Amino acid sequence: MVDVDDRRVQATATKETLEDYTLRFAPRSYRKWSPAVVGVSALGGIAYLADFSIGANIGIANGTGNALLGIGIFAVVIMLTGFPLAYYAARYNIDLDLITRGSGFGYYGSVITNLVFASFTFIFFATEGSIMAQGLQLGLHIPLWLGYLASTLLIFPLVIYGMNTLAKLQVWTTPLWLLLMVLPFAFLLVRHPDSVHSFFAYGGKDGGGVSLTGALLAAGVCLSLIAQIAEQIDYLRFMPPKTPENKRKWWGWMLLAGPGWVIFGAIKQVVGLFLAVYLIANLPGAQSIANQPVHQFLEIYRDMVPGWLAMTLAVVLVVISQIKINVTNAYSGSLAWTNSFTRVTKTYPGRLVFLGVNLTIALILMEANMFDFLNNILGFYANCGIAWIVTVATDIAVNKYLLKISPKQPEFRRGMLYNFNPVGLVGFGAAAVLSILTFFGAFGETLKPYSPIVAVVLAFVLTPLTAVLTKGRYYLRRTDDGIDLPMFDEHGNPSGETLTCHVTGVDFERPDMIASAIPGPEGEIQYISSLALSTDKSGEHVLPGH
Repeated sequence: MVDVDDRRVQATATKETLEDYTLRFAPRSYRKWSPAVVGVSALGGIAYLADFSIGANIGIANGTGNALLGIGIFAVVIMLTGFPLAYYAARYNIDLDLITRGSGFGYYGSVITNLVFASFTFIFFATEGSIMAQGLQLGLHIPLWLGYLASTLLIFPLVIYGMNTLAKLQVWTTPLWLLLMVLPFAFLLVRHPDSVHSFFAYGGKDGGGVSLTGALLAAGVCLSLIAQIAEQIDYLRFMPPKTPENKRKWWGWMLLAGPGWVIFGAIKQVVGLFLAVYLIANLPGAQSIANQPVHQFLEIYRDMVPGWLAMTLAVVLVVISQIKINVTNAYSGSLAWTNSFTRVTKTYPGRLVFLGVNLTIALILMEANMFDFLNNILGFYANCGIAWIVTVATDIAVNKYLLKISPKQPEFRRGMLYNFNPVGLVGFGAAAVLSILTFFGAFGETLKPYSPIVAVVLAFVLTPLTAVLTKGRYYLRRTDDGIDLPMFDEHGNPSGETLTCHVTGVDFERPDMIASAIPGPEGEIQYISSLALSTDKSGEHVLPGH
């Protein structure tokens, strides 16, 4: 039987995840927001200024033509891979880790990709924190090391209360952020129309022309953002049920806030390069600061308004942007760490513990001045992120819908899945390892720029190939969860009917429940939540495999 310590852990996990649903799907009873509120909240998470820096960096290194082609490649890949993931998250109200479990990786296999995502969150937290520290140093003369610390500590209290607080924060701050972001670019186009010609003529530091190599090098850096879809999904999983009455809005906001985030990301990268080229052409000595968003906006504001007001606007923009994205980075990172740790150890220390862990790692990266070697970090990380996202997207689009080998409806519950599934692990593992080796020149300098293509192609080919070779036998350990109630309502949405978990005594909705292997006192079926099952150290509640 379950001992007292296990019951205490399960009760703690239940209590602390009622707000953020760290380890399970988001129940219908909690999802009271409209598609528009969820969509705006999700898009608020892409307010980061790193796009401006990325656009400037790839343009300075490779020229405008190659940068624009690279951004185009990046946008197409993100749209194609992001759609199936966003749809599954919004339709079935689960995050990307839960999707990954049933899309080729297995119950424990997805822990690997969870760590990839956690790395994404602290890398980009550090990037945005560095930008904020630069703004505080420029505007308020605060030392960089102190700015790094302030940008980290500021976020912690904002993330404690989960989606309720984050939704309000994103909705309230978006209008001001948009105004501060769009005005400088519009001003340049009107006041300095010649800057458009300079932008298209810019050849980068080497002055080379457009080439496939240059475009792919640029695309590789941009594709480091491919894991951003996981952060979009952390909001999209709270979409309301799709019904005949709301289906237009549901589809519109799912597409815009899901794969559609890349439209805004690509625009910001282009604008970042545009501002950088303008500074290089018109400001002596600007080469060293042209890739820093703080200076990009400050110099344009100075051309628009008095100096004191320009500095104020620049600092306000940087602080708002950093808060909007880093609450999402911190929130998503804490979910990823907690999910992995709890599954492996069957212990739930609390999400706030891993919120602290994520922020500490980000702070160390900032203090190590990671901004100076950002392109190398992002280029390396891109290969891991691409391998993961393309593998899962391929399993959904090809294995589920085209080949019909993978179960169409997502499964994430312990006992229903095998612990490890070779389909995702082979596709992801081979794509990640070989693309990283390519990135570091193991197969020659000629192939080095093609590492993102290696990751995409291998993940896309090996995922269905492995599924065919294994005949899909490692997806489901069981096909029956022991509960007679239907899993979905008449519109195909996860059911809102509730059952009582006999371990925690808390009511959970039908998709979160599974029959326990331990019958009741009268031999009746007892139900256990996926949450309690994830912390069951004895494993005695896990149903036998078919």
